[in-house]
Amino acid sequence: MISINKVINTDVVVVGGGIAGLCAAIAAAENGAKTLVLEKANSKRSGSGATGNDHFLCYYPAKHGNDISVILQELLDSLVGLCHDPKLSLVFLNRTLEVVQKWEQWGINMKPFGDDYEFMGHAYPGRPRIWLKYDGHNQKELLTRQAIKAGAQILNYHPAVDLIRDEAGIAGVLALDTSSLEPSFTLIKASRVILSTGTANRLYPAAGSPGWPFNTAFCPACTGAAQAQAWRIGATMVNMEFPNRHAGPKFFARAGKSTWIGLYRRPTGDLLGPFVDKATREVGDITCDVWNSAYTDVLMDGSGPAYIDCSQTSREDLEFMREGMISEGLTGLLNYMDEKEIDPARHAVEFMQYEPHIIGRGLQIDEHAETSIPGLYAAGDMVGNFRGDIAGAAVYGWIAGEHAATHNQRDIAADMEQSPWVQERVAFYSQFMERDHGAHWKEANLALQQIMNDYAAAGPHRVRSASLLKAGLKYLADLRTYAEKELFATNAHLLMRTIEIFDLMDNACILMHSALERKESRGMHQRVDFPFTNPLLANKFLMVRQENGHVITEWRQRWH
Repeated sequence: MISINKVINTDVVVVGGGIAGLCAAIAAAENGAKTLVLEKANSKRSGSGATGNDHFLCYYPAKHGNDISVILQELLDSLVGLCHDPKLSLVFLNRTLEVVQKWEQWGINMKPFGDDYEFMGHAYPGRPRIWLKYDGHNQKELLTRQAIKAGAQILNYHPAVDLIRDEAGIAGVLALDTSSLEPSFTLIKASRVILSTGTANRLYPAAGSPGWPFNTAFCPACTGAAQAQAWRIGATMVNMEFPNRHAGPKFFARAGKSTWIGLYRRPTGDLLGPFVDKATREVGDITCDVWNSAYTDVLMDGSGPAYIDCSQTSREDLEFMREGMISEGLTGLLNYMDEKEIDPARHAVEFMQYEPHIIGRGLQIDEHAETSIPGLYAAGDMVGNFRGDIAGAAVYGWIAGEHAATHNQRDIAADMEQSPWVQERVAFYSQFMERDHGAHWKEANLALQQIMNDYAAAGPHRVRSASLLKAGLKYLADLRTYAEKELFATNAHLLMRTIEIFDLMDNACILMHSALERKESRGMHQRVDFPFTNPLLANKFLMVRQENGHVITEWRQRWH
């Protein structure tokens, strides 16, 4: 049995040291709470914001005017607005400039072009531009420094593996210490927990390289841990039936398509979309934000492939684009293009639609970032009723930290590590290290991806049905049984990867049950047995939770 080597008491524990987690930790510590961050890797270079970003969604009255409703509508109509509760979106917009100014004070360059904020990218001609262009290449290092300065403690190489709940609410976290080859557990007692673990990737085969699951546009170590761990203790999830599909250079999976300054074209030279006939740094080609499936559609109908053409982009804007790619963390892509002498001014670059992943779907929160479980908060890409990417993670991380710090403190049982739940989870994870042979985690991951791809496929050109989803749930249960009996690990790192697979299976289960309940076609959720979009569900969100081993689904109105 793997031992619990450390028991830590704290006020607030933050699960995940990404953008949301670090902002939450700073806010909690500055508000007087003893704060501990659990990070799977190292907070200086972890998560989807590991190497940078260059767009921060922001409401700036000096440029946008005093009518925030105009910017709210622009947000809801944007590529991130599908599953928003407008009430949460309005709270977010009112806090964005405050967080931008904090980042600037901490050393992140939010004004890289002069004395004022500049907005560009992801924009329609003639419409308000709501994405602040900034230089985030050093954001993780500076946020880590600020968290430590504020008094937060960071435990790197300590992924959370389970949440602990008692009758009054959240009670703590069980973490795996992977700082050495021999694993051990750390148990943290806290009546306030903030989840901030990011996206859920590796659910579906990597579109650019099936069988090579780490070639993804987002952090491959983000595997839906928050959704899975909260699901296991009964938290409410929302909008999980809608995976997202990003896009970017073909086979070289890198996000940041709005950093490219060019036009999307067919091989004939015809423009893919109607929005602009000349791309500039202020307003690029927003076609693939609007027509998300464009790159797949043109392959399926034979009129593709689709390329981004930067040949008409000015030399100044091309240099600007290159600097933007450094800010966005696309240095690996730039290095490859330099090595292979690929010049965007002369060479069109084919784009593709990447595999489905879970972003902006998951835990339901209120305007204080609190979930359905008292004392449990969430912020970032695993929130299901709000999405703002980097800005959303930063702002709601800050809000979560503020409210968690002032949440009523209560005593946690002194012998929590001896509770049946903790002992059960420790025994479950220990079994994989106690075997001397078995199957590798990657085998289970690839099997899960095959099940998801065949029985819970996301559009375009792929459909779901009750019969497919029910078969998928049966095969998923079989896979879980085999995995529990056959997977094994020989060190702490491989045990962490093995545990990730069970988190992914929980995400798959939530997604399939949600997809079964949504009896219509909408977005990436296409039901062949319900091929229409039901207008009666247009402003309704689907909630799902687990109670006493049973899956419970409920509908609610969007919160306005």
